[in-house]
Amino acid sequence: MKDTLQKFMVENAPVRGELVEISATWQQVLARRDYPVAVKALLGQMLSAAALLSANLKFNGMVVMQIHGDGPVRLLVVECDSELRLRATAKLVEDADVADDATLMQLVNANGEGRFAITLDPKDKMPGQQAYQGVVPLDGDTVATVIENYMLRSEQLDTKLWLAADDKVSRGLLLQKLPNHGGKDVGKAAPEEELETWNRLSMLGNTLRSEELLSTDIETLMHRLFWEETIRVFEPSHPEFHCTCSREKVGNMLKMLGQAEVEDALSTQEKLSVDCDFCGLHYEFDAVDCAQIFRAETPADTVPQTDTRH
Repeated sequence: MKDTLQKFMVENAPVRGELVEISATWQQVLARRDYPVAVKALLGQMLSAAALLSANLKFNGMVVMQIHGDGPVRLLVVECDSELRLRATAKLVEDADVADDATLMQLVNANGEGRFAITLDPKDKMPGQQAYQGVVPLDGDTVATVIENYMLRSEQLDTKLWLAADDKVSRGLLLQKLPNHGGKDVGKAAPEEELETWNRLSMLGNTLRSEELLSTDIETLMHRLFWEETIRVFEPSHPEFHCTCSREKVGNMLKMLGQAEVEDALSTQEKLSVDCDFCGLHYEFDAVDCAQIFRAETPADTVPQTDTRH
């Protein structure tokens, strides 16, 4: 069965929602690395969150969601493009001892230095255009709360998220109160009724527990939660795993390191080996390969700042 993201709108109220179920893609992410139980839960939650946020963006490019940590987990990264193609990885301190019930704060904010970042990287940049990145301190005890606070402060959007993941599936629910347009709210209800609807839907979402989210398909969840609401459902989308690494990109990364550094590394080893942290592909460059890289006339492409290959 395909991974599925289902959008819906609440009739006569400025509220939109999405439910996502990711299993096949999640299994492909987990096949590359053996993460501790608590890290799987965090990374899986971020996977669903990235898909839910990306589905609302009207631009052709990549959404990169990162948590930079100062505990046993140093980095969590999920990337999702406008076609809902996803990849994800986590970096841990070597020999990190992670309890199964470790919290977000214990894993990535042990000393209060954790950071949350969202980068919007357009595919077809205009000359001089840079990717937009928002970076904030971790504000919240869960991935969902951190993102809700970010959306409210950075985008001025009331957003509610419910996320859960284990070693089999990642699921999530997003509700978002749409902003005013030209002084007039989306929808036909009076402002008091709109607020009442938003509060009612948020309360319905709050009845959802992680165990229920993990064990119930999204079609059943939608009916169970919103059976009394008038809901308009759209054609579903289907997230999938996709890695953007390539030999050319790794070559460009080596080029950015500089010829002196690459030649110094080759003086102590026959080949330079690079593994993609996202998909596990292995790349090798010998002295001839590296010489060709620096002989090329075209300048190296800029490697995205979120590329965790090394």
